Amino acid sequence: MNLNTSAEITWCPGCGNFGILTAIKNAINELVSEGIPKENIVIASGIGCHAKIVDYINVNSFYSIHGRVPPTLTGMKLANKNLVAIGFAGDGDIYDEGISHLIHAAKRNTDITMVIHDNRVFALTTGQFTATSPKGFRGRSTPHGSIESPINPIKLMLASGATFVARGYAGKPDHLKELIKKAVKHKGFSFVEVLQPCVVFNNTYQEYNKKVYNLNAEGHDISNFEAAVRKADEWEERIPIGIFYETQAQVFESHFP
Repeated sequence: MNLNTSAEITWCPGCGNFGILTAIKNAINELVSEGIPKENIVIASGIGCHAKIVDYINVNSFYSIHGRVPPTLTGMKLANKNLVAIGFAGDGDIYDEGISHLIHAAKRNTDITMVIHDNRVFALTTGQFTATSPKGFRGRSTPHGSIESPINPIKLMLASGATFVARGYAGKPDHLKELIKKAVKHKGFSFVEVLQPCVVFNNTYQEYNKKVYNLNAEGHDISNFEAAVRKADEWEERIPIGIFYETQAQVFESHFP
């Protein structure tokens, strides 16, 4: 199924967003072939480089504002529980402006999937630091290096009650496609952080290509919360991608007729 649109893709050549776009298109195609009606799929985005993705996928879509993708999709699900609601957000968009909305969506176990394009920089506004930028990051707003340590999104979502917590890498779109499919099929709040290099303001391809590994291929128990927390702390020597944690709990929408 051709999911292309007539919109011109304006991401920088080599941007990690291309890998995410490939993964989500392939995931949607396979989900539709497995029985999910295309008309039931809705996607939403916030503000930033990531947000253009809704222009490039021919399904129902909605532009939100900075950080408000989770409540936007929550409203859609409350209005129509048959929808498959997938949200896209950037690290600046969701971990800075929208962090409270993300936390509460996880706490409620809203039946939506959030895909986070984490390039660890405000790229659309040309290089300011975000909540996930590494300490010492030099950018437009921190020319002498950021003095702040980054947050850990995986641990944040585990602590917030997310029932599906995963991380992918834009440089491995096939693996990311499978993560997105599993996230969508999960009944409850699904969180997929994506390591997404920005070739202009924070090119992390070399680091990620060297460090990432599939934790599920190494026997990680996704039902073990404590093990997931330990894996979330891995970063300096190796960076795990895959499903950190999955459990079942009552979804938010089930409380409403």
